[in-house]
Amino acid sequence: MPTKEEVLNDLKSVYDPEIGLDIVNLGLIYRLDISDDGKSVEIDMTLTSIACPIGPSLIQMVEEVLKNKFENVKVNVVFDPPWSPEMISEEGKQALGLFD
Repeated sequence: MPTKEEVLNDLKSVYDPEIGLDIVNLGLIYRLDISDDGKSVEIDMTLTSIACPIGPSLIQMVEEVLKNKFENVKVNVVFDPPWSPEMISEEGKQALGLFD
């Protein structure tokens, strides 16, 4: 059965092309639940803005990456809390050249 860490690692292959950073380090993944039988995964994710033009493409990429591991993949797009640059991981900030 895939672990949460393995799934997050897989999701690091999904990049926001406008920012040039993967969705995990960008802080777009809010929740990730794997079913007890390991056949399903449900993800709450957000976008950098409600009007994000690549939102549908990002969701499709998430589904594509995970369909090889799970029979059922559900992606919920949420905007609470709203995304902000503070949600970027330390690794992501370094990759983007942002420093505190």
